[in-house]
Amino acid sequence: MPQPLRMHQIKRIIEFHQQGHRIRQIERLCGISRNTIREYLRRISLSGLPTQQLVQLTDEELMAIVHADGMDQNRAGRQRDERHQVIEQRLEYYKTELAKRGVTRQLLWQEYRSDHPQGYGYTQFCEHVNRYLKRDHAVMHFLHRPGEQLQVDFAGGKLGYVDRSTGEWIACEVLVCAMPFSHYVYVEALRSQQQQEFIKGLAHAFHYLGGVPHSIKCDNMRTAVVRANRYEPSFTEAMDYLASHYNTTIVTARVGKPRDKPSVEKAVDLAYKNIYAPLRDQVFHSLEELNTAIGKQLEVFNARPFQVKPGSRKQLFEQHEKGQLKELPCSPYLIKNSTQGKVQRNYHVILGEDRHQYSVPYTLIGKKLKLIYTTDTVEVYDQLHRVAVHKRSYRKNAYTTLAQHMPAHHQHITQQLGWDDEYFLREASYRGQAVQEVVKRILTSKAFYEQTYNSCLGILRLGKQYGTQRLEAACQRALTAPTVNYGMIANILKRRLDTTPITQVRTTPSHGQIRGPQTYQ
Repeated sequence: MPQPLRMHQIKRIIEFHQQGHRIRQIERLCGISRNTIREYLRRISLSGLPTQQLVQLTDEELMAIVHADGMDQNRAGRQRDERHQVIEQRLEYYKTELAKRGVTRQLLWQEYRSDHPQGYGYTQFCEHVNRYLKRDHAVMHFLHRPGEQLQVDFAGGKLGYVDRSTGEWIACEVLVCAMPFSHYVYVEALRSQQQQEFIKGLAHAFHYLGGVPHSIKCDNMRTAVVRANRYEPSFTEAMDYLASHYNTTIVTARVGKPRDKPSVEKAVDLAYKNIYAPLRDQVFHSLEELNTAIGKQLEVFNARPFQVKPGSRKQLFEQHEKGQLKELPCSPYLIKNSTQGKVQRNYHVILGEDRHQYSVPYTLIGKKLKLIYTTDTVEVYDQLHRVAVHKRSYRKNAYTTLAQHMPAHHQHITQQLGWDDEYFLREASYRGQAVQEVVKRILTSKAFYEQTYNSCLGILRLGKQYGTQRLEAACQRALTAPTVNYGMIANILKRRLDTTPITQVRTTPSHGQIRGPQTYQ
């Protein structure tokens, strides 16, 4: 017998049945399963009483009819109680087993029926197991003290900017931080999730808050955690130094438990709606420009009133939390990395991590120097003497050059003409995308400035001789070759190959007398 119904439900079933409704229709009208309806109609039919009389019976009288087989029902109830007790004792075991690879509910039910042939069928078995799992996943509401914790995470989606010199879209990771008490949020775009970028983002978050929370909670990310452990995780050396520098504590969420840091998980969703969406159609040309726009949207979001309670995130933070934060140290903590590089004949050393070259005094050509760098600066040392300091650039295969590092005649050339990489890339962009790409390739192909700058200058002057449109077409053709140079483009224009579709250019016919590269291997 299914779960007992109330008397008014039974009477409705009788009335609908008297009116000629089918069981499926009664199910829809009453919200009671068809099997339950069939069982009650069966019991009522055994009474032999007409429907009109059944409806007029008191609740006690109707109860006596539908439960006339009380002895059988008691027996069935005892059986249900026994089955229920058996499966209740095993539910925790089933939960543990289902977490193992390859273990299914079907397999567990088969084992259960093997031990208890009179036990539940598969459907009821699954209902008991699923009900227990849902009960076990109940969420507990934690009360956070003001200033107690900062929860941090990376959003999955990326923001980015367009490099003005190359036209390349640079994807950026987005760090999201949230204070659980006030739900005050900080968001910043970073170049990557690497350790030095992550730590820089945390330092900026502390500066934004105006103090340091008592603890920082993050995922078991590789940039922060060496070995994940529920009770004693091991952190990277840099994270230990950060905790010491800011007098705070690093804690981690359990592996695969996003509910351990629900505030930042919610903040990530809100960032998509309140920061990503408003900025979706805007184009930025630097990381700084992107973060400025993020900061403006962030201020609007934090100041926006709550929907279900008075005040805003900003008001709640400033009134109750900001005063509970620990004091900021005098200087931010930044990771310093070091490497070595030999000064090339173009008086530059390369930072291999970024594939970017930085100038040093030309008198140091041939010497091996030490580079110490952070996310923002690159310092170059000759033993203990600092010989150069540059703002770090992340442009690959490019140069950062200071005029005072050049020989006198190089300085004279650049001062007289105002030439540098940015100058030629900017001038090329005015003439066409293909022209800009050719100039970019030439700037990174030669060791000496006279060679690269003279080649670029020659290409730009071809535009005056032949016109911008023909120069752009010639550069498009030249880019199909492995290398490009001034002579190639000048020859294309002289022979008017720029006016001929690429598919019509004559090629060397293929025949057996031509040796391939395999001949010389």
